[in-house]
Amino acid sequence: MMPSGRPAVPVGSARNLRLDLGSSAKAFAADRAARDIAADVGTGVLVNLGGDVAVAGAPPDNGWCVGVSMSAWDRPEDSQVTMCIRSGGLASSGTTVRAWRRGERLLHHIVDPRTGDVADEYWQLATVAAGSCLVANAASTEIIVNGHGAGRLLNEMALPARLVRHDGEVFVFNGWPEDH
Repeated sequence: MMPSGRPAVPVGSARNLRLDLGSSAKAFAADRAARDIAADVGTGVLVNLGGDVAVAGAPPDNGWCVGVSMSAWDRPEDSQVTMCIRSGGLASSGTTVRAWRRGERLLHHIVDPRTGDVADEYWQLATVAAGSCLVANAASTEIIVNGHGAGRLLNEMALPARLVRHDGEVFVFNGWPEDH
């Protein structure tokens, strides 16, 4: 048993292994679509596939400005912060939107591969900017899974990020602009 009381899943065990590339596929598709469209039309483009954002080609003078919210369903004017990027991608992972109750337990869609259970809810939202949407997506999910160890992880990755802890406190890393 893990310290959380959850059963441990043997590392490297292929029994009952399920691989869901939905999240990675969406980020990869955003990157590919942005690259291909920019090449075809000869101008800068931003592709947003459900919050996975990829840009390619020449950006606007101030970059592509993207609102960051707790939910993709929020209206643009309800964004918590706006991040402008000139290349690459931006992705968020969170534990509050795709969440449900099973008995007394609150669950969400991000699974910790070390336990086979949902990741502890240390961060409720992790948003990362990277050289591609795919990398930003993988990093934001890894941050949720790593919980309190995310600061060390982000310093190693050197990616700009904005994290919202379960209590609502916001932390920024590696050049992500401070919230105003």
